[in-house]
Order: sequence, then structure tokens, then C-alpha cells
Amino acid sequence: MTLKDKLAAQQIYMLLGALFITSLVVSNLIFQKFFYWYPLDIEIFGSKLFIVSVGILPYPITFLITDLISEIYGKKRANQVVVAGIFASLFSVLIVYVADAVPAFATSPIDDDTFKHVFGRTILAVGASMTAYLFAQFIDIQIYHFWKRLTKGKHLWLRNNFSTFLSQFVDTFSVVLLLCVFEVLPWSMFKGLLISGFLFKVLIAICDTPFMYLGVYLFRKRFKLKHNEEIQLI
Repeated sequence: MTLKDKLAAQQIYMLLGALFITSLVVSNLIFQKFFYWYPLDIEIFGSKLFIVSVGILPYPITFLITDLISEIYGKKRANQVVVAGIFASLFSVLIVYVADAVPAFATSPIDDDTFKHVFGRTILAVGASMTAYLFAQFIDIQIYHFWKRLTKGKHLWLRNNFSTFLSQFVDTFSVVLLLCVFEVLPWSMFKGLLISGFLFKVLIAICDTPFMYLGVYLFRKRFKLKHNEEIQLI
């Protein structure tokens, strides 16, 4: 690769990292709103099915990005993005904590109680999310590269989906469990949120497979990469 190509690859890597971090941080800030993702009122194990937090919406993007970075830039670069995401989330908690501690002015459109009601549980949510996320993302990357070695770089759909399925279950189970343990959510929602969240993520993972293929195709075409070749950044 020429120096110009390496600089372009570096810029794209930074943009992917920015998209990854934004998706992760935002998902932790908006988690308290819930919605039906399938228009049927069904119960399983006494819990409502198909109810999920809006925080789950940007989350699958993070796994698509880490898989794409793993495929094109390698395992080391994918792990670096994960670590950066953890740092960004912890820093966002600090900002929210300071913002909550500063007293609102008398005529402020948002008073202290409203702000605390919306963001007061962000610290617990991020703590639970980060614990689950840490395990899930590293599991995703490890499994992805296991299948990549096993298949010698073939069957992209297999490593993209198999790595995401297991890691998403670990993530969903861990974060819902921790949120219930810390009483951010009631235990009555545990089973329903676990099943609904996992099903939602599995369907999204299946749907994002064409985008994974498209991303890999565009990278290989733009940088003239051979089969199974990874970009070595500066």
C-alpha cells in the first residue's frame, strides 16, 4: 500500500471508531425508555415479550463495527476500539455526575429533579453495561478470529453471525442481570427483557450480514486487498 492509501485507511479507522464510541455512549444515556419492537402482546414465563430498551437500538452497530475492523484491520485494532469505548463511557459518567451535582438556576428549563430523574441512574446503567460489554465484545472478537482461522478466511457470514450470537447473549444476560441486582429494573422484567433483547439482537445480527459483506467488499476494492489480507496501519 502507498502512504496515501495508509493515511486513508487510518482516517476510515478513526471514523469507524468514532461511530462505535458514539453508539456505545448514547445507548447508555437513553436506556430508560422502553418500547415494543413487535406489535403483539405476548407473555412468556409471566413476563411481557418483545419489550426492549431504546438503548438497544445503537448497540448492534458496535458489534458490526468490531467485526468489520477485525476483518480488515485485525484483532489488535478491534481490541483498541473496545478499550477506547470503555474509556469514553466512563468519562461520560463523570460528565453526567458533575452536571447532576451543579445546582440548576431558578429559571432553568430543566430543574434538578427532572435532570436527576432522567440521568440519575446513568452511573449504575453504565457500570452494568460496561461489565457486560467488556465480556461480550472481547468474546465477540476472540470467537470471530477463531472462526476466521478455522475457515482460513472463508465463510464470512459464519464468523460474523456465530461470534455475534454468543457475545450478544452474554451481553444481554449480564446487563439485564446487573440492572435487576442494583434495582435499576424490577426482577419481574428480567426474563422478558432477556429473551426479547437477545431475539432482537439476533435478528439485527442476521440483517447486518449483507452490510458486513458490502463493507468488506468496498475495503478490499478500495485498498486492493488480497483474500484474508489485513491493513497494517501506520
